[in-house]
Order: sequence, then structure tokens, then C-alpha cells
Amino acid sequence: MQLIRGIHTIRPEHYGCVLTIGNFDGVHLGHQAVLAQVKAQAALRGVPATVMTFEPQPQELFAPHAAPARLTNLREKHLALAQVGVERHIIIEFNRKFASYPPREFVEQVLVQQLGVQYLVVGDDFRFGKDRGGDFALLQDMGAVHGFTVVDTHSYRQQQQRVSSTAIRKALQAADFALAEAMLGRPYSFQGRVIHGEKKGRTIGFPTANIALKRLQSPLQGVFAVHVRHAGQIYHGVANIGRRPTLNGELVQLEVHLFDFSGDLYAKQLEVIPRAFIRAEQKFSDFSALQRQIIDDAELAQTLLRG
Repeated sequence: MQLIRGIHTIRPEHYGCVLTIGNFDGVHLGHQAVLAQVKAQAALRGVPATVMTFEPQPQELFAPHAAPARLTNLREKHLALAQVGVERHIIIEFNRKFASYPPREFVEQVLVQQLGVQYLVVGDDFRFGKDRGGDFALLQDMGAVHGFTVVDTHSYRQQQQRVSSTAIRKALQAADFALAEAMLGRPYSFQGRVIHGEKKGRTIGFPTANIALKRLQSPLQGVFAVHVRHAGQIYHGVANIGRRPTLNGELVQLEVHLFDFSGDLYAKQLEVIPRAFIRAEQKFSDFSALQRQIIDDAELAQTLLRG
């Protein structure tokens, strides 16, 4: 899949596409129903099926404390879009300058002149541009003038009304991973490159691989029994997602210990798939108390994963 980062990197060879615009957080089955139609329309016209997303997501810029937890960070979303057959992914840096783009100029300069959009799919509640002045009706009116069709995503999601990013977040918070998987069409997972940590787990025989979550909020926090995919193999493990309050941590990150594995995972890509909730994160009186709890967590995780 071709990646275009920023309006300034759109080139003449990118002219002509069927486009959909949205957050696509999770790339769940509802999204996939929309994307299937985008691909079908693109195939009819002989142009690329294209998705435009924003980083950060608009609410994360304007109201970061109220923004919902991200199901997928940028890389995870890009990979998920590629897996369902999207041909081109345009990522727009969403900042206050872009948010002040006059709506008609955005349509004329970006959608018409640069991208040559032939068919556009957006939510009927889509708002864009300065003072959020652009809406679905404006897009339809300008589409009629410039020769592109505008349809809303709901026309493609009639059978997927119960599938939403919000519903998946609720399933994850309830540790109902089977329900989340049913709505996503795949197991929910975190993906990332292993980074250096404080290496305190090694001192008690539980070395951990540390993965930055790269999102404002995680949809999961606590201790979980997990499967870990690495180099084509699946390992059992136990993971903590949180701030590590006993160690005075501040940033939310993922730490995972793999059972029956030896080797250096630094800089390797891992996929961590939560399978069962063990407990909420908590602050212990000292490191020894944390050590005893980690041993108990590991034993319970192994029992849960064997079952």
C-alpha cells in the first residue's frame, strides 16, 4: 500500500482516486464494509482505493482529555488498512492551521485539483474546515459542480450498525475479548517495536519486553494473560499495561514477559494479544511485594492460557 504523508507530498501521479475520509480507529467490520465498497467503486473506475486519515485525530487536538482511547495507533491502523486491500493511505497532519482551512478551498484545491476524486465516501455527520463549516451537504453540492459523487458511509453499513469503535472499547474494558474479536474480524492486539526499559524485571527472573503504546490513552489497563506473536511463532506470556505506580512510572506502556523464551527481543516487532484479564494495576508497598504478586500473576496466566 502506498503511503502519502501530508498534503505537500501529493504528486501529479496521485491524481485520480475513489476516496473515503475518517478516523477508521480499529478498522473494524463496519469500516471494512465501507472499504469493500470503496474498493469496488475504485475497481470500476480503474483508480486506487484511497483512505484519508488525520494524525492526531481531531478530538485529540482540541480536547485531548476527553478524547476516546485509541484502538489503533498510527502504525497499527496503517497495517490494518493494508491488510484489507486499501491501495493508498493519505495521512494528514491535523493541526490548528489545517483545521482553519476554508472548506471550499479544501475541496477545490485538495480533493479536486490534487487528488482528482471521482467518488467520495464520508459519514453524513462529517464536518471539516474553518469553524467546522464544511459538511456533507456542501460536499454534495461541490461534487455536483466538479463532477464527483458523494455518498455517506451509513448506506454501506446497514448490516453493521452494532459494530462501532465505541462498542469495541466497551468490550475491551469488560475484558470480553471474544466480543471485541467478533466486531474487529480479528483478535484485538497491540503491535510495536521493543524498546529499552529499566530492566528491573531481570532482577527477579521476569525480564520484560517493553513496547511504547504511542497513543494518548490505552483502551486497556491492568495485568493480562497474553499470546505474543514473534517471528512467526506464538508464545504465552503475561503483560502489564499501565504506569507501574510501584516504580513511580508516569507514561502508560506495555511490558510483557514471555514464558519459555530466551533471547534478545530488543528492536524486534511483537504483536501482543490479550486473552484474559488478571487484575487491575495497583501500587504495592515495596518492590518485594510487587515481586510476589508478579510470580502469582505469571502462574495464573499460565493456568488461564492452558485452559
